[in-house]
Formats: sequence, structure tokens, C-alpha cells
Amino acid sequence: MEAPSFWDNAERAQQMTKELKDNKDIVETYEGLLTQYEDIETLIEMGYEEEDPEMAAEIAEELASFKETYENIRISTLLSEEYDDCDAILKLNAGAGGTESCDWASMLYRMYTRWAERKGYQIEVLDYLDGDEAGIKSVTFQISGSKAYGYLKSEKGVHRLVRISPFNAQGKRQTSFVSLDVMPDIEEDLTVEINPDDLRIDTYRSSGAGGQHINKTSSAVRITHIPTGIVVQCQNERSQHSNKDKAMKMLSAKLYMLKKELNAEKLSDIRGNVTEIGWGNQIRSYVMQPYNMVKDHRTNAETGNVDAVLDGSLDLFMNAYLKWVNTKTEA
Repeated sequence: MEAPSFWDNAERAQQMTKELKDNKDIVETYEGLLTQYEDIETLIEMGYEEEDPEMAAEIAEELASFKETYENIRISTLLSEEYDDCDAILKLNAGAGGTESCDWASMLYRMYTRWAERKGYQIEVLDYLDGDEAGIKSVTFQISGSKAYGYLKSEKGVHRLVRISPFNAQGKRQTSFVSLDVMPDIEEDLTVEINPDDLRIDTYRSSGAGGQHINKTSSAVRITHIPTGIVVQCQNERSQHSNKDKAMKMLSAKLYMLKKELNAEKLSDIRGNVTEIGWGNQIRSYVMQPYNMVKDHRTNAETGNVDAVLDGSLDLFMNAYLKWVNTKTEA
């Protein structure tokens, strides 16, 4: 039996360190919740003894914080599917609508990066294409952290925005659409056979920040899997070889998840469901005119605080989705 290589041992050590950190975070959260519970009990006792009605507001604030943390812990127990522990790779694509949709894509990109920053997750841009006039045509980025895919899988689908257009001189209300694809960054080797004849591999010059190298060499790689129409891109690495390796890993994960979802016997039979980025296909609507409302059309979760959602407050919708999926599974 061949002994594990240095790199195998290093990868295993990295995985064990990640698991240790995740478990440590869980213990610290639980201990903090227990301390908060004891503090609330103390405040209630003090309120009775001192007959101070002003303490009621402080108790209510602490109790609301306790309930929120408790609910987040309870929801995390629903993250038990095979790849929920993985990091997540997200790809935003602007729909029809030109500058409007590109601007909406940039708003969604900011929303998810703000959410990730609040969770203490790491963000890495893998591919980026600017809009012609403003915003983003498409962006692929990785969010790394505890159960990142478990939470972010709820966001896969078409997102619809309704607002007064800042790009329309007449101030008309505009509807824009952006699609989001989410897949796990699966670490282990996947048993996915990919026929090289099924691939079209293109190289191009990287765009965006990156210094002289990224602008002067065709190091970026785009791989198209012809039978399914799946396209993956990577430009963040400094060499074309590294970008190709990352793109092939993304393609393998995408095909593997498709195979699981469709229960296909052969990869050649896989046909991805192409959802039009437009009316009737949205999973969530963000309405800023004529009223303020964000509503998820699968779970019916909604809030009137659009600004908070666009600033990364997504737990309401992610938690509602996990409850909804769990209820469907039990049924």
C-alpha cells in the first residue's frame, strides 16, 4: 500500500484544522448562549427587587438577542446534507436589460459579500466581467467558511428587482433580473468521467485588478461542457495551468451535482435545466417602488426592510428555506 504523500498529509491536516475550528465555534456559541440566559435571569430578578420598569426594555432587548442566537443554532442542525459543510462557489449572471441588470448584479454581489463578511467568511473572486457601462455582467466567486454551501444553497435561482431606475432620465419604474448559480466546492476526488472531446477550452486575457501580469497574458480559462452547455471560468490564478485546474474542478463538481439531482445513469444523458432569466422564474423579489418589500416566493418569507437585506441581512430567508426544505422532506 502506497504511503500518503506530503501533500495528502497536508490536505488532511488542513481539513482537521477546519473541523476543529468549526467545533470550537459551536462550543463557544453554546457557552455564550448559556451565559446570556443566566444574565437574563439575573436582570429579571433585579427588576422585581428594584421595581424598576425601565429594566423591562433592557430585558426585552437581551431576550430578543437570545432568541435570535438560539434560532440560528437550531437552524444549523438542519444542515445535514452531504455537502452542507463545503465552501460555496457562486456565479451571478445579469439577465436581459443591459445596464439595469448589470447594476442589479453588482448590488447582489455586494449583498452576498456583506453577508459573508458578517459571518467571518473568506471571499475570493474567481472570474469577473464588467458591464458595458456600469455594474457586472457576470462574476464567479467563492465564499469559504463553516457550512457556507449549506446556507447559500437557498439562494440559487433568479432574483428580481423593481425600482425607479437611476439610469432612466424619465424616472420610470424598471424591473431587472439576475440569475445566481450556487454549487459546493467539493474537496474529495469525484468519480466523474469527462470526455475531452466534450470540452471546448478557451483562453482570454483576465479583466479587473491584478497588475501587469493579469492584463498582458491570456491566463484566464473558460471551459464549456458541450453536452450540457455548462460553462465554468477562472482567472484569479497567475498561471493558465492553475486556472484550468480550478475550472476543471468546478466543472467536475457541477456535473456531479447534476448527476445526483437528475439521477442519470450516464453523464452523456445529463441535460441541465436552463431557466430563463426573466418573468415567472424568480425565487425572490426585491421591490423598492411603489412600496418596500423583499419576498421569497418559495417560502413566503418577507420583510419591508429592503435596505437591510441588500446590506447582507439574509438569515430570515436562509432559515425559512431550510425549514421549508426540511418540512418537504419529512412529508
